Amino acid sequence: MTERHKVVILGGGFAGLYAALELEKDLPKHANVEVTLVSRENFFLFTPMLHEVAAGDLDPTNIVNPVRKLLQRVSFFEGKVLRIDLLNKTIAVQHGFDEHTHELQYDQVILALGSTTQFFNLPGVEEHALTMKTLTDAVKLRNHLIAVLEETDTKCAQDKRHDLLSVIVAGAGFAGVETLASINDFLRQSMQFYRNLSEDDLRVALIHPGDVILPELSPQLGSYAQRKLEERGVEVHANSRVASYDGDMVQLTNGARIPTRTLIWTAGTMPHPLIGTLPCERERGRLKVSPELAVTGWPGVWALGDCALIPDLVTGSFCPPTAQHALRQGKVVAQNVLAHAEGRRLRKFRFKTIGQLASIGHRAGVASILGVNISGFLAWWMWRTIYLSKLPRLEKKLRVALDWTLDLMFSKDLCQSLEVRRDKQDDLDRPREPGHASQTVLIEKPYAPAVSRSE
Repeated sequence: MTERHKVVILGGGFAGLYAALELEKDLPKHANVEVTLVSRENFFLFTPMLHEVAAGDLDPTNIVNPVRKLLQRVSFFEGKVLRIDLLNKTIAVQHGFDEHTHELQYDQVILALGSTTQFFNLPGVEEHALTMKTLTDAVKLRNHLIAVLEETDTKCAQDKRHDLLSVIVAGAGFAGVETLASINDFLRQSMQFYRNLSEDDLRVALIHPGDVILPELSPQLGSYAQRKLEERGVEVHANSRVASYDGDMVQLTNGARIPTRTLIWTAGTMPHPLIGTLPCERERGRLKVSPELAVTGWPGVWALGDCALIPDLVTGSFCPPTAQHALRQGKVVAQNVLAHAEGRRLRKFRFKTIGQLASIGHRAGVASILGVNISGFLAWWMWRTIYLSKLPRLEKKLRVALDWTLDLMFSKDLCQSLEVRRDKQDDLDRPREPGHASQTVLIEKPYAPAVSRSE
């Protein structure tokens, strides 16, 4: 019996999933190849639509796809990667209710672990700021904003109303601008249902270190987006950075102080922490790879996506960490994995950015497609059309299209997704019959406005 050639993919984002999908198509021709995808979540999150979940435009379940429905031939393992031993070709993965550890062996490994939020060791930011990286983050942000509206509508909050209704976003890239634009629309449209509140009470601000927002696009599009946001009541603090945040006050590097209970941090990312533990050559914290996506000095080890520094053969620089690059890198690395196993010639990754789009709220957007700048309603329509076409599975496409259609007809929902947790005091106060064992009581509680990121 021929020994099976084991390929392990670490990470279920755009890069890892599309590598698995490409291998899935070719596995019938390679009976001796066994592929396993390892991910901490059992779903693929379509991150470009994440801000629409935070604003209540989309149901959270509609932008995620179960990995097991996407892959039939590739095996899936849900767990947290603890260690990667490149010398012995083993991976330690933790999973299960008791968090026990498995050791997976491999012949080739694809590193697609992505990135995590970078806080730059700024005092208080990691402890008190909200982030927009995961589905949990988006739901938590929406719950938090609704909790703020509920509290500030009461008379007891009258004196602190302006501080509570101050929402600050740090970072003016795609994630920051799209998040800010969406929640600005959400908050202003929701005001009509709170009798004691008006839009004059609301303060929404964007903090960024450059002259113009959306530096990934042209200055013209950035200026257009900034002007539109300012017309809708957004304050733009250019050439500014966050120095610290204590949960109540944002301190800027220029000396300004902004009282707020809501700081949304989108100002930086860094490669997955495990990347720093590997005995590989790195630059800017990311693994250096060849144009074939092979990790330098380690045959059979591949890296792509946010955790890899990939040469851009078109521009002569490095590939940007975008979804359109990651999914195409996934396809190339899958082909190279099979080529490496059979001793065939490897393919180089070469891709020219097709375009970049951003939604800026109020059914407007900005886009640069094949060098042509587009703004306004047309850019917004293109944003929705293109991303809808990229969303995996027809079922999810139809659900998102339905959500968007209903959003055109009805106002935004103000129901919170409730956190379910144990309340010990409530358990103690609950009357019990003699002889009955104590039972765990689960109660539903909304998020309070002062949110900490201690997960």
